[in-house]
Amino acid sequence: MYNTTNPPYVVEECRGVLHVFNDGSIVRSSKPSFNVPVSDDGSVLWKDVVFDPAHNLQLRLYKPADSPSFPDSKLPIFYYIHGGGFCIGSRTWPNFQNYCFRLASELRAVIISPDYRLAPENRLPAAVEDGYLAVKWLQAQAVADEQDSWLSEVADFSRVFISGDSAGGNIAHHLAVKLQSGSAELAPVRVRGYVLLAPFFGGTTRTKSEAEGAKDAFLNLELIDRYWRLSVPIGDTADYPLVNPFGPLSKSLEAVAVDPILVVVGGNDLLKDRIKEYASKLENWGNDIEYVEFEGKQHGFFTVDPNTEAANKLMLIIKQFIDKH
Repeated sequence: MYNTTNPPYVVEECRGVLHVFNDGSIVRSSKPSFNVPVSDDGSVLWKDVVFDPAHNLQLRLYKPADSPSFPDSKLPIFYYIHGGGFCIGSRTWPNFQNYCFRLASELRAVIISPDYRLAPENRLPAAVEDGYLAVKWLQAQAVADEQDSWLSEVADFSRVFISGDSAGGNIAHHLAVKLQSGSAELAPVRVRGYVLLAPFFGGTTRTKSEAEGAKDAFLNLELIDRYWRLSVPIGDTADYPLVNPFGPLSKSLEAVAVDPILVVVGGNDLLKDRIKEYASKLENWGNDIEYVEFEGKQHGFFTVDPNTEAANKLMLIIKQFIDKH
């Protein structure tokens, strides 16, 4: 007798990397969605470190090869939390690694690029919790008798900046809210500011930029909705508090004081209206917010095409933000 059972079929797919099947099984490709060469010319050194043994989570440390090793010339620390809709992405992807090379070289900083657990295997709040653990790891290093040699030799624990790209920008926002102005609970680590690069926020009510955005945009509405379906807790919607900072279930941020935040978005990014509203509200509530919009640019323009005039300008803006704070 023949087996007439139908084989499982794909019901959700993300950039060819993640495939979710109708029987609940999940297949992840070992290949990244951005097949670009790694631009490692030796001017920036890097290594991997485990920061959460329980989940085998690693972060990648970068430093300029010519970093100073004397106390009065130590470098600021700059976190770069990668994007991917909470569903895909890794510190090892070449587009993210290349961007970290550039950050280390042009900002003259120690870069920390942590991974976090991905959905749908690990739905929110897992990613946000892991972002917090990655920052607490730095605090543990700051007070350790034997610090990682890269940090003890060149890193200034009192000058830390936390940045995130897309989903990473969402994580960076929640770190800013949790740690609040002064980041007292991280002492002796001191966060000086946050850089939110097109933070991935959502909501059940469509914004104008979402409703009217190009269907062939790099981050289109279909993909946005798919990421939220796969990443929020089962039974929740895009108004889940970690997704929608101003949603009906979210705690008010009006009384929360945060360290300075640089908010960046492309003018053609479908997320633009949400991000602009976010920056405006936080500024109106008395926070130090700098909002920068790049006309005509789509989501992730700085890593998708890192050699453009806009990407170069953004690097300069980030450097000025660090120097200011």
